[in-house]
Amino acid sequence: QVQLVESGGGSVQALGSLRPSCAASGLTASSHCMGWFRQAPGKEREGVAAIEALRGSTYYADSVKGRFTISQDNAKNTVYLQMNSLKPEDSAMYYCAARANAWCVNMWSRESVYDYWGQGTQVTVSS
Repeated sequence: QVQLVESGGGSVQALGSLRPSCAASGLTASSHCMGWFRQAPGKEREGVAAIEALRGSTYYADSVKGRFTISQDNAKNTVYLQMNSLKPEDSAMYYCAARANAWCVNMWSRESVYDYWGQGTQVTVSS
C-alpha cells in the first residue's frame, strides 16, 4: 500500500523559508516521478515542481523558479521542497504526488498523470 505523508508546512512572514517534506512508503521514491502541487482557496491545483531521480532531472513552475528547490533523500525515501523568498501568493495547501511511471517528461504539471497523493501540508505566508 502506497502512502505519501507530508509535513513541514507552517506560517512564515514574507521572504522567509520553509522546507516541506514527503515521506513515501510502499514505493521507492527514487524510481518514480515525484511532484509537488499546491492549491489555494478558490483556485485550481497547480504543479509546483517535480523530480525524476533516475534521470537527475527537475522541473519547476515559472512562478517558483529560482526560489524553490526539489530534492530527494534516497536513504530516507523522502522528497523535499525547499522554499525560499516566500511570498503571500505562495500560501496554499501543498500536496506530494507520485507517478507509477519513473518519468515526468513534459507531463509533470498535470494532476492526471499522478497515481498517488498525500493529504497535504498547509503553508501560510504573511506580508
